[in-house]
Amino acid sequence: MAGDTATDEAARLLVRVRAGDEAAFADLVAPYRRELQVHCYRILGSFQDAEDVLQETLLSAWRGLAGFEERASVRTWLYRIATNRSLDAVRAGARRDGPMSPEIERINGLEPPRPSHYGEVPWLQPYPDVLLDLPDPAPGPEAVVEQREAMSLAFVTALQLLPPRQRAALILRDVLGYRAAEAAEILDTTVESVTSALKRARATIDADPTLTERRTQPVPPTPGSAEEQELIAAYVDAFATHDVDGLLHILSEDVWLKMPPLPLEYHGRDAAIGFFEAVVHPQGHTLRMVHTRANGCPASGLYALDPATDTWRATALIVLVFAGDRISEITRFEPGVMASFGLPRILG
Repeated sequence: MAGDTATDEAARLLVRVRAGDEAAFADLVAPYRRELQVHCYRILGSFQDAEDVLQETLLSAWRGLAGFEERASVRTWLYRIATNRSLDAVRAGARRDGPMSPEIERINGLEPPRPSHYGEVPWLQPYPDVLLDLPDPAPGPEAVVEQREAMSLAFVTALQLLPPRQRAALILRDVLGYRAAEAAEILDTTVESVTSALKRARATIDADPTLTERRTQPVPPTPGSAEEQELIAAYVDAFATHDVDGLLHILSEDVWLKMPPLPLEYHGRDAAIGFFEAVVHPQGHTLRMVHTRANGCPASGLYALDPATDTWRATALIVLVFAGDRISEITRFEPGVMASFGLPRILG
């Protein structure tokens, strides 16, 4: 059987690893690297931080191999290290600044309208879909969160507002499907503690307004389908030509417009259109978009033409969420995240 073959291969690699074979260690952890990075990302909300913590996890695993008693699988052992390294990073508080001041500087030289909300997760970053091609993405038997939602920006944002232990308990139990006893082992706590943290975390997640709306919205088009491509083309045409009326026709009534690290959030079509009318004006730059995907959704690298050099300079990465045949969420990220998607700063 395939499972037995994989177990036997892991056992053979462990023998070599314990003898100091670094190449064997790389082979041992290779099947889990991407899913561990996704796990760190969900806890941290930042792709760059997840990469850093993944490297710390693998280094800790290499150095601490003598303490691996094989009571759990290699995968669970690695998840224990990754979870605790991620929680250490959260508690360090380097990114845990509160909401930015309501006194927002001008955007494109213009003053934005008053937002509907002020966001609380300025460190949020998108995750490239190309890295979501996991060798074995199937969750465990206890999973209750649908995998598409589990990678959505809305869900990852909601996770960031949970206390660290609640966040980890929810991910381990409801996303990855670990049983309560396994989650307790990973977190070095009791089953009762995990159950209590999970109950509180579920109550907070269930009350999140963005997630509540998304769960009742029409199903989006199939990724890569003609319907999705048509919606993307309509958005690109309207945005690139500063066509506010065109945007009006493809936005849902309860659309969200967000732009971390700026805390400005606009909820509803009127609020979003008000922002575009104030900031995205007809005298704006000539724009170009390069398509990619992030967090299971269509995304585009946005470039503005620099007439002085006749080159296109990166200005943002924009991620779209669809509900039926409408856009229900637009999230704009700073151009610094584009390198993770293989998008250059300048196009010739």
